[in-house]
Amino acid sequence: MGQVLHRSKRGWVWNQFFLHSDVDLGDGNIKYILSGEGAGTIFVIDDNTGNIHATKTLDREEQAQYTLTAQAVARDTNKPLEPPSEFIVKVQDINDNPPEFLHGPYYANVPEMSNVGTSVMQVTATDADDPTYGNSARLVYSILQGQPYFSVESQTGIIRTALPNMDREARQEYDVVIQAKDMGGHMGGLSGTTEVKITLTDVNDNPPKFPQSVYAMSVSEDRVPGEEVGRLKAKDPDLGDNGLVTYSLLDGDGMGVFELSTDSETREAVIKLKKHVDYETKRMYTLKVEGSNPHIDPRFMSWGPYKDEATIKISVEDADEPPVFVAPSYTFEVEENAPEGTVVGRVHAKDTDVANNPVRYMIPRYTDVEQFFNINSEDGLITTTRPMDRETQPWHNISVSATEIGGHHQDTKVRVNIKIKDMNDNAPEFATNNEVQLKEWWFGCVQMIETVSAVDKDEMAHRQHFTFSLAPEVAHNNNFSLKDNRDSTASIYVLRKGFSRLTQDVYFLPIEINDNGLPALSSTNTLTIRVCSCDSRDTILSCNVEPYVLPAGLSTGALIAILACIVILLAIVVLFVALRRQKKEPLIVFEEEDIRENIITYDDEGGGEEDTEAFDIATLQNPDGANGFLPRKDMKPELQCPLRPGMGHPAPNSVDVDDFIKTRIAEADCDPTAPPYDSIQIYGYEGRGSLAGSLSSLESVTTESDLDYDYLQSWGPRFRKLADLYGTKDYGSEKDLD
Repeated sequence: MGQVLHRSKRGWVWNQFFLHSDVDLGDGNIKYILSGEGAGTIFVIDDNTGNIHATKTLDREEQAQYTLTAQAVARDTNKPLEPPSEFIVKVQDINDNPPEFLHGPYYANVPEMSNVGTSVMQVTATDADDPTYGNSARLVYSILQGQPYFSVESQTGIIRTALPNMDREARQEYDVVIQAKDMGGHMGGLSGTTEVKITLTDVNDNPPKFPQSVYAMSVSEDRVPGEEVGRLKAKDPDLGDNGLVTYSLLDGDGMGVFELSTDSETREAVIKLKKHVDYETKRMYTLKVEGSNPHIDPRFMSWGPYKDEATIKISVEDADEPPVFVAPSYTFEVEENAPEGTVVGRVHAKDTDVANNPVRYMIPRYTDVEQFFNINSEDGLITTTRPMDRETQPWHNISVSATEIGGHHQDTKVRVNIKIKDMNDNAPEFATNNEVQLKEWWFGCVQMIETVSAVDKDEMAHRQHFTFSLAPEVAHNNNFSLKDNRDSTASIYVLRKGFSRLTQDVYFLPIEINDNGLPALSSTNTLTIRVCSCDSRDTILSCNVEPYVLPAGLSTGALIAILACIVILLAIVVLFVALRRQKKEPLIVFEEEDIRENIITYDDEGGGEEDTEAFDIATLQNPDGANGFLPRKDMKPELQCPLRPGMGHPAPNSVDVDDFIKTRIAEADCDPTAPPYDSIQIYGYEGRGSLAGSLSSLESVTTESDLDYDYLQSWGPRFRKLADLYGTKDYGSEKDLD
């Protein structure tokens, strides 16, 4: 077998190695054959001589070695003449691949102001050549661009800062080019490059700075609080939180008039109006503003201070303002009932502008609809237009408008509260007008029946109270008395032991009430006292609500008038009875609905006591019955009274009916106002010479009877009238009660 020969240059088609068998005699009977990797394509063999040739260029980086098999066979029979022989062809490396940066371009950040030698990043290149053979794959790094700011370590490819105090605000980005060269960097070596973009990141190395030391602003005096006056901003070239600036007011005479805030978007200091400004009062304000960094890097603390100050001068501009009242509101007082034109008070407003225009006043009528007040348009004097009544309206709340003459005719309003001072012009009166109900039969000592109080529409002064007394005309009456309790109340007492509704059922007690005011006023108020009747079970039978207009003491004339009315009614009734008995035609024609119907049905003779159905004798004894009032028995009265003593005996005013009628007939004959009925004079007789005698039950009142009617007293209240008429008569005890 031949040996592998060394080639000097891979680019040739060479035959520097061959195969030769010992059995080859050179006569051409031996044939060489080649098999294995690349046989017939990359490598070919001469079958006569055994020379091996490469047909194309070999690349070690694609395949570093090939394994081939060679064999000698007989040309005629192709029989192997000896065993096959295997051999390896190795491709020897040469420096044919430059270094490469597989991940470029690169991006790196480094803080500004970093120290020299601060690592930025590491770059690495690769070389496809055989690192074990020669220097083909030994790389050396160098910086081609980026000096003098950065450097690179030749063996490791680490990039570092090369200059101190690199300032981001001066230059933020750097383009650095790094080279990697094989053959150890010697001549003839291959090289590759990559680009590295290096950015300086921000640190707080710059304090804020106002572009101006003094700022001028202005504000009109008609601006309202909250409106913006102006803006300013301190510049800080740092970024993010490092460039954040906060503002504050340090000093100045406008500290209480203006306020400062920060615009969150623009990071500007905003000056706003906090209070109203007045050009006529103060025309210039000064503020000192500070801008500072809230986030300070301790490494650069010595570079401070990280704050700056500026002065703001704010001038106030004049504006046409409405007049201003010297008081925010006014409160006046005026006497009640004061005459028209009474002075209430004066309001005053002035024009605060430099022009100082005159002011005119008026009362907006919607605040004084009824026009109680007038105002002098020039001097603001308020007067009344009519007398005031405190009890109708104790306060008047109006507005006064002031308008300057000239300018823009601006106006302003002020509230005026007018209090009506009370005068004692209302007399006191009863607090309530309730009636007092009094039991008809009262047997006891002096007793209080009512407590009265008073009210007054006027204001009660300190220690002012009401006093009570009976009116002079009833001061010495025998029925009632009054006691002033000295606490603005009075007690009413009963002096008599009993009252009779037959005599009088309503009493009117006049009471004088004095208010002790200045001037003192008094009034007479009438207390109504009503007498109510009761039965044996203390049930109210009647409490007449129709008053007789009588004073507390009943006069004789009043009694005569009442009695005359009763007699006239009785005479009419007796007339109809007499006409019926004599079967005569009536002198006066009554309509069919009249009382005559009651007489026509009286048809039986000798009815005895039942005849009273046609003529109720009780009408002569019961004024209530004469007036057409009968107590109701279908409802329970509210007031219960004790049973009267002497029940069952004739009433103290019982009379002999025959004598009574004869007397009244005589009076009627002499009375020109009585009806001229002659027939009424014979009413007391059934006719002279009648054998039957009188059938009228009226005579039973004056005749003695053998019957005992005392049992009627036990029949109850329904038979009380009969018991009074026909029971045992005991006039003495009844007369004592009067």
